[in-house]
Amino acid sequence: MSLLVRGFMSTLRVQSAIHIVISTVPYMNLGVDTVWPTPQIVSPSSYVTFLVQISGLGAMETNGSVMDEEKTRLSSVSNETSTRYGSIADSLPTDEPSTAETTVLSSRRSYITVAVLCYVNLINYMDRYTIAGVLLSIQKFFDITDSTSGLLQTVFICSFIILAPIFGYLGDRYNRKFIMIGGLSVWVVMTLSSSFVTESYFWLLVLLRALVGTGEASYSTIAPTIIGDLFSGAKRTVMISAFYIFIPVGSGLGYIIGSSVANATGDWRWALRLNPILGSLGLFLLAVFCPNPPRGASDGHGGSTIEHTSYLEDVKYLLKNKSFVWSSLGVTAMAFLTGALAFWTPIFLSRAQVAQGIQPPCNTEPCDTSDSYIFGVVTVMTGILGVSLGSTISRKLRDRVPNADPLICAVGMLGSAPCFFAAIVLASTSIPATYVFIGIGETLLSLNWAVLADILLYVVVPTRRATAEALQIMVCHLLGDAGSPYLQTPVTTASFLAPIGLFRSLEYSFLLCPFVGVLGGLFFLMTALYITKDRKNAELLTAGTIGTYGFIWVYG
Repeated sequence: MSLLVRGFMSTLRVQSAIHIVISTVPYMNLGVDTVWPTPQIVSPSSYVTFLVQISGLGAMETNGSVMDEEKTRLSSVSNETSTRYGSIADSLPTDEPSTAETTVLSSRRSYITVAVLCYVNLINYMDRYTIAGVLLSIQKFFDITDSTSGLLQTVFICSFIILAPIFGYLGDRYNRKFIMIGGLSVWVVMTLSSSFVTESYFWLLVLLRALVGTGEASYSTIAPTIIGDLFSGAKRTVMISAFYIFIPVGSGLGYIIGSSVANATGDWRWALRLNPILGSLGLFLLAVFCPNPPRGASDGHGGSTIEHTSYLEDVKYLLKNKSFVWSSLGVTAMAFLTGALAFWTPIFLSRAQVAQGIQPPCNTEPCDTSDSYIFGVVTVMTGILGVSLGSTISRKLRDRVPNADPLICAVGMLGSAPCFFAAIVLASTSIPATYVFIGIGETLLSLNWAVLADILLYVVVPTRRATAEALQIMVCHLLGDAGSPYLQTPVTTASFLAPIGLFRSLEYSFLLCPFVGVLGGLFFLMTALYITKDRKNAELLTAGTIGTYGFIWVYG
């Protein structure tokens, strides 16, 4: 009995000390909505339970001093316990934290930030597919074959692959706003420069397109993590949907604007000059309106310090995250499918019409780009419909079906595969039917865009999200759309010279895509097996652990 009384008295002394330490934390007014969170003191009984757990008071030997053993055990906990990635920092801050790590933005500022990021994402994907919209004219201008044309997309994606992990590492550790501004500045300069390449310097165009990947790697890796730190729950899903809806919309506008500008000016190079102008406006908006929010702010820990570990530890953590691994493989299959279809579909449809005798082949520049225009319109409409449907279904099912998100992605991939197969087969006989099946297939694929981003954000702790984005981008592009545009070309340049031969060769190459789509659907079904467990693990890691001073931080 005496031991219990003495243990309880020592606990009260520890609690009093905690009161003193916590009361010294400065209340910092930074002129924003939220400042340093105010720690709350838990009841004495909670401290008794807690100290019993960490100090072993319930198992002490009766022949020793309770006070001596308690001090020894608390000291041991202090020396041995260290917070892991995603947990709350285990000591009081010694330096004044930067504004980026202590401020929480107002709702209005957060919405403006998302609007700016959406605009830049739009320009990003417009530029990526402007080349595909005027590819026929580029082939005639430089006098290049299909396989050589495919290099334009392949080198761009390859630079994207190389640089994405670098920007992911930087994005988890340094000011994300400055990183995006630097990358987009390079993007604007390289894109504009590529529009002045003459017909004898195709290699220079290839080099400049590779360097364009610098801007896209910096932006695509970091922007989703900023949105993830501004919103949580259902609101995060809506904002991520708004951001990712501009992938198909921007892609479609790339075809539309590229073909329209080329037709209006009679020069495909003017299509490349519009995007840097619009990109410069995006660069200005980023500099003025985009903040660098605290990492993990939306998860309730924006005012705390979150420990950073080495890049190798980050990678090991992600490789053990089965939901991340399987969903990344699913994204890779999706990237392979969309990369090949997005780059070659306008030419495929044009050759189908030539094979049917609907239009003559293009022998001199400028070529007819009406197919690019129509395909762009279809892509925009189906993208808006698909992303909206996907995010709506996700919000309605998520509370009732914990693994709803990967199941939605699986349905999208498995459902789109037969649609694209039908479109490929029917192209030689019916162009309208081909567009119908392309539209259905693109709608099903677009179900995945926002859902995929949301999966990554909630199965990975906040301070590893940029690294996770980077690794996923690297894998999906390396094994996906880096090679798929080029892999569609060996058959097309083998031995066929007649229009029907050129069409058939590209048709046979396309038949690989539906099978890859089925494989991607299976990967997402595997993701569904692990998503609930991995999401809970990420939430527990983000919620924090025991601090080294022997008490729990409770934030209000």
